Amino acid sequence: MSFVDLPDVFIGSTDDAHTFVVFNRPRRGADHILTDAGFTAREHNGRTIYLIPPGVPQDANERAVWALHGLLVGNKEFVDLSWTTDWHPHRPLPGSHLRFRFADGTVTATAETDMARRILEQHGFTPSPDGSYQPPSGLDELGLLDAVEYAHLHAYIEGLGSRVDLGIPTPDAIPIAPRQKPARAQAASPGPVLAPGNTGRRRR
Repeated sequence: MSFVDLPDVFIGSTDDAHTFVVFNRPRRGADHILTDAGFTAREHNGRTIYLIPPGVPQDANERAVWALHGLLVGNKEFVDLSWTTDWHPHRPLPGSHLRFRFADGTVTATAETDMARRILEQHGFTPSPDGSYQPPSGLDELGLLDAVEYAHLHAYIEGLGSRVDLGIPTPDAIPIAPRQKPARAQAASPGPVLAPGNTGRRRR
Protein backbone atom coordinates (compact mmCIF):
# COMPACT_ATOMS: atom_id res chain seq x y z
CA MET A 1 0.00 0.00 0.00
CA SER A 2 1.27 3.47 -0.87
CA PHE A 3 1.89 6.22 1.72
CA VAL A 4 -0.63 8.29 -0.28
CA ASP A 5 -3.35 5.92 0.96
CA LEU A 6 -2.60 6.09 4.69
CA PRO A 7 -4.35 9.27 5.96
CA ASP A 8 -7.96 10.22 5.27
CA VAL A 9 -6.73 13.06 3.06
CA PHE A 10 -3.35 13.35 1.34
CA ILE A 11 -2.13 16.59 -0.27
CA GLY A 12 1.05 16.49 -2.32
CA SER A 13 2.95 17.64 -5.37
CA THR A 14 4.19 15.65 -8.33
CA ASP A 15 7.70 16.07 -9.69
CA ASP A 16 6.28 18.03 -12.64
CA ALA A 17 4.66 20.54 -10.22
CA HIS A 18 1.01 19.44 -10.17
CA THR A 19 -0.73 19.92 -6.83
CA PHE A 20 -2.95 16.93 -6.05
CA VAL A 21 -5.45 15.92 -3.38
CA VAL A 22 -6.51 12.33 -2.65
CA PHE A 23 -9.46 11.46 -0.39
CA ASN A 24 -9.24 8.01 1.14
CA ARG A 25 -12.52 8.54 2.95
CA PRO A 26 -15.49 10.50 1.61
CA ARG A 27 -15.65 14.14 2.64
CA ARG A 28 -18.97 15.91 2.24
CA GLY A 29 -18.78 18.89 -0.09
CA ALA A 30 -15.19 18.16 -1.14
CA ASP A 31 -15.84 18.09 -4.88
CA HIS A 32 -17.69 21.41 -4.94
CA ILE A 33 -15.17 23.21 -2.70
CA LEU A 34 -12.10 22.02 -4.58
CA THR A 35 -13.42 22.57 -8.08
CA ASP A 36 -14.57 26.08 -7.12
CA ALA A 37 -11.01 26.76 -5.94
CA GLY A 38 -9.52 25.75 -9.28
CA PHE A 39 -8.90 22.03 -8.89
CA THR A 40 -9.94 19.68 -11.70
CA ALA A 41 -11.48 16.35 -10.73
CA ARG A 42 -10.15 13.33 -12.61
CA GLU A 43 -10.86 9.61 -12.36
CA HIS A 44 -7.60 7.72 -12.05
CA ASN A 45 -6.77 4.14 -11.03
CA GLY A 46 -10.00 3.55 -9.13
CA ARG A 47 -10.27 6.90 -7.37
CA THR A 48 -10.95 10.57 -7.93
CA ILE A 49 -7.94 12.85 -7.72
CA TYR A 50 -8.05 16.64 -7.69
CA LEU A 51 -5.39 18.51 -9.61
CA ILE A 52 -4.00 22.00 -10.13
CA PRO A 53 -1.55 22.11 -13.05
CA PRO A 54 1.89 23.71 -12.84
CA GLY A 55 2.33 27.35 -13.67
CA VAL A 56 -0.93 28.67 -12.23
CA PRO A 57 -0.85 32.24 -10.89
CA GLN A 58 -0.01 32.82 -7.26
CA ASP A 59 -3.54 33.93 -6.40
CA ALA A 60 -4.88 30.58 -7.65
CA ASN A 61 -2.51 28.74 -5.35
CA GLU A 62 -3.65 30.96 -2.48
CA ARG A 63 -7.28 30.13 -3.21
CA ALA A 64 -6.41 26.45 -3.25
CA VAL A 65 -4.70 26.73 0.12
CA TRP A 66 -7.71 28.40 1.69
CA ALA A 67 -10.10 25.91 0.12
CA LEU A 68 -8.13 23.04 1.58
CA HIS A 69 -7.98 24.71 4.96
CA GLY A 70 -11.73 25.26 5.02
CA LEU A 71 -12.34 21.69 3.95
CA LEU A 72 -10.06 20.15 6.55
CA VAL A 73 -10.96 22.17 9.65
CA GLY A 74 -11.61 19.71 12.45
CA ASN A 75 -10.10 16.78 10.53
CA LYS A 76 -6.81 15.76 12.12
CA GLU A 77 -6.36 12.69 9.94
CA PHE A 78 -4.73 14.38 6.96
CA VAL A 79 -1.20 14.86 5.68
CA ASP A 80 -0.06 17.87 3.66
CA LEU A 81 3.32 17.45 1.97
CA SER A 82 2.77 19.74 -1.01
CA TRP A 83 5.46 22.21 -2.01
CA THR A 84 3.71 23.74 -5.02
CA THR A 85 1.39 25.85 -2.85
CA ASP A 86 4.22 27.22 -0.70
CA TRP A 87 5.66 29.68 -3.19
CA HIS A 88 5.37 33.37 -2.36
CA PRO A 89 7.28 36.36 -3.81
CA HIS A 90 8.70 37.18 -0.37
CA ARG A 91 9.66 33.64 0.63
CA PRO A 92 12.50 31.36 -0.48
CA LEU A 93 11.78 28.86 -3.23
CA PRO A 94 10.68 25.41 -2.01
CA GLY A 95 13.68 23.21 -1.44
CA SER A 96 16.24 26.02 -1.23
CA HIS A 97 17.02 25.14 2.41
CA LEU A 98 15.52 21.73 3.15
CA ARG A 99 14.54 18.81 0.96
CA PHE A 100 12.92 15.43 1.60
CA ARG A 101 12.97 12.55 -0.89
CA PHE A 102 10.73 9.48 -0.65
CA ALA A 103 12.01 6.24 -2.19
CA ASP A 104 11.72 2.54 -1.42
CA GLY A 105 9.41 3.03 1.53
CA THR A 106 11.60 5.48 3.40
CA VAL A 107 12.78 9.07 3.17
CA THR A 108 16.09 10.92 3.05
CA ALA A 109 16.48 14.59 3.98
CA THR A 110 19.14 17.11 3.00
CA ALA A 111 19.73 20.51 4.59
CA GLU A 112 21.58 23.50 3.18
CA THR A 113 21.71 25.72 6.27
CA ASP A 114 22.42 25.38 9.99
CA MET A 115 18.81 26.29 10.80
CA ALA A 116 17.52 23.53 8.50
CA ARG A 117 19.88 21.03 10.11
CA ARG A 118 18.70 22.04 13.58
CA ILE A 119 15.06 21.57 12.52
CA LEU A 120 15.78 18.06 11.26
CA GLU A 121 17.61 17.12 14.45
CA GLN A 122 14.83 18.56 16.59
CA HIS A 123 12.40 16.20 14.86
CA GLY A 124 14.58 13.15 15.38
CA PHE A 125 16.42 12.99 12.04
CA THR A 126 20.02 11.83 12.35
CA PRO A 127 22.96 12.69 10.08
CA SER A 128 24.58 10.08 7.85
CA PRO A 129 28.23 10.00 6.74
CA ASP A 130 27.26 11.30 3.29
CA GLY A 131 25.75 14.45 4.83
CA SER A 132 22.11 13.44 4.40
CA TYR A 133 19.67 12.85 7.27
CA GLN A 134 17.68 9.73 8.09
CA PRO A 135 14.27 9.71 9.85
CA PRO A 136 13.83 8.50 13.43
CA SER A 137 14.08 4.73 13.76
CA GLY A 138 11.14 2.54 14.70
CA LEU A 139 8.44 4.53 12.90
CA ASP A 140 5.67 2.89 10.96
CA GLU A 141 4.61 4.43 7.64
CA LEU A 142 2.20 6.89 9.25
CA GLY A 143 4.81 7.88 11.82
CA LEU A 144 7.26 8.50 8.99
CA LEU A 145 4.76 10.75 7.22
CA ASP A 146 4.16 12.65 10.45
CA ALA A 147 7.89 13.17 11.04
CA VAL A 148 8.33 14.63 7.55
CA GLU A 149 5.21 16.77 7.77
CA TYR A 150 6.16 18.26 11.13
CA ALA A 151 9.68 19.11 9.96
CA HIS A 152 8.27 20.54 6.71
CA LEU A 153 5.80 22.63 8.72
CA HIS A 154 8.49 23.77 11.13
CA ALA A 155 10.66 24.96 8.24
CA TYR A 156 7.71 26.91 6.82
CA ILE A 157 7.08 28.59 10.18
CA GLU A 158 10.75 29.58 10.36
CA GLY A 159 10.61 31.08 6.85
CA LEU A 160 12.77 28.42 5.20
CA GLY A 161 12.20 26.93 1.78
CA SER A 162 11.26 23.24 2.07
CA ARG A 163 10.33 20.71 -0.59
CA VAL A 164 9.06 17.13 -0.38
CA ASP A 165 9.77 14.95 -3.42
CA LEU A 166 7.28 12.08 -3.28
CA GLY A 167 8.76 10.11 -6.16
CA ILE A 168 5.61 10.68 -8.22
CA PRO A 169 6.77 12.12 -11.56
CA THR A 170 3.33 12.96 -13.00
CA PRO A 171 -0.35 12.56 -11.97
CA ASP A 172 -0.46 9.35 -14.03
CA ALA A 173 1.96 7.81 -11.51
CA ILE A 174 -0.30 8.36 -8.47
CA PRO A 175 -0.79 4.83 -7.09
CA ILE A 176 -3.86 2.69 -7.61
CA ALA A 177 -6.50 3.02 -4.89
CA PRO A 178 -6.35 0.33 -2.18
CA ARG A 179 -9.30 -1.87 -1.27
CA GLN A 180 -9.34 -0.83 2.38
CA LYS A 181 -7.79 1.93 4.45
CA PRO A 182 -5.63 0.58 7.31
CA ALA A 183 -6.17 1.60 10.93
CA ARG A 184 -3.73 4.10 12.35
CA ALA A 185 -1.35 2.08 14.50
CA GLN A 186 1.08 4.65 15.91
CA ALA A 187 0.73 8.12 17.33
CA ALA A 188 2.31 11.06 15.57
CA SER A 189 5.75 12.25 16.59
CA PRO A 190 5.85 15.57 18.48
CA GLY A 191 5.49 18.59 16.22
CA PRO A 192 6.61 22.18 16.55
CA VAL A 193 4.94 24.37 19.12
CA LEU A 194 2.37 26.60 17.40
CA ALA A 195 0.65 29.70 18.58
CA PRO A 196 -2.83 29.18 20.11
CA GLY A 197 -5.42 28.69 17.37
CA ASN A 198 -2.78 27.88 14.74
CA THR A 199 -3.25 24.27 13.66
CA GLY A 200 -0.86 24.18 10.73
CA ARG A 201 1.08 25.91 8.02
CA ARG A 202 -2.01 26.58 5.91
CA ARG A 203 -3.31 29.30 8.24
CA ARG A 204 -2.06 32.65 6.95
